[in-house]
Amino acid sequence: MAHTGRRTTVPGVPGVPVRPGAPVGTGVTGVVPRRATAALLGLLRACHPEPTLAVTAVITALAAVSGHGPLGCLLLGSAVLTGQLSVGWCNDRLDLARDIAAGRLDKPLVSGAVGPRVVAFAAGCALALCVPLSLANGLAAGAAHLAGVAAAWSYNAGVKRTLASWLPYALAFGLLPAFVTLSLPGHPWPPAWAVAAGALLGLGAHLTNVLPDIDDDLAAGVRGLPQRLGRRRARLLGPVPLLAACAVLVLGPPGPPGTAGWTALALTAAPAAATALPAAAGPRSRLPFLATLATAAAAVALLLLRGGALA
Repeated sequence: MAHTGRRTTVPGVPGVPVRPGAPVGTGVTGVVPRRATAALLGLLRACHPEPTLAVTAVITALAAVSGHGPLGCLLLGSAVLTGQLSVGWCNDRLDLARDIAAGRLDKPLVSGAVGPRVVAFAAGCALALCVPLSLANGLAAGAAHLAGVAAAWSYNAGVKRTLASWLPYALAFGLLPAFVTLSLPGHPWPPAWAVAAGALLGLGAHLTNVLPDIDDDLAAGVRGLPQRLGRRRARLLGPVPLLAACAVLVLGPPGPPGTAGWTALALTAAPAAATALPAAAGPRSRLPFLATLATAAAAVALLLLRGGALA
């Protein structure tokens, strides 16, 4: 019998045509895999991959210099990675309505690259994995890390709209050295200078991370500390806690900094100062926050120069 030329769509794949009588799957070879790949890439973008990977790398490096073996570094790194993934996905899911109103097509949830249910499920799964991975490092260490993750979730859930928006960042970053040291034999609390440096890095990260989105935040009623300061003042103040953190890392540990320490401190001034420069790529430039990550990497290098200063 001759075909009439009419075309229908494949069940479950709207808009993909197939000839009547053709077996299911004809005409869609490669379409479903492409959609799955696009959704996976969208999910990865929604986790805020740059800060997620940077924080994970920082803590893994801190674990290595403080005396953890390969297995210990892997366990700490895995806990931090799952925690950061949960925070990133939670952030994009809770901000969906605001991002839609702002026309943020760079966001995978807004562009439709991945669905909100998928992101919410991924955030829940990452958090569920983070709990046992954190506690596997010891009760005290796990509690310190989970308190930091809870602080980050509280920021996403609404603290970022208040004047205390800086506090979750300071707590989360300040507790990371505690997670590293409390998982060592004897469960020592980290030195005060390490906690202070972490909190200062968190404050600097907060001030610079929101710079590209300040206008959209104000339109959506988000009035955290950087929004109240305004773009110009937030950009100018951003380097201050970053440089202070590096100074604490050089001067805080016992013993003289030496030539290498002073040189490293001078070198950290360059990426920190870059956060105060006008954004070359426009108001949504990620340059300030990327400079923050570079300063955080420089801070890790300072710790490496000081040897096992955390132990």
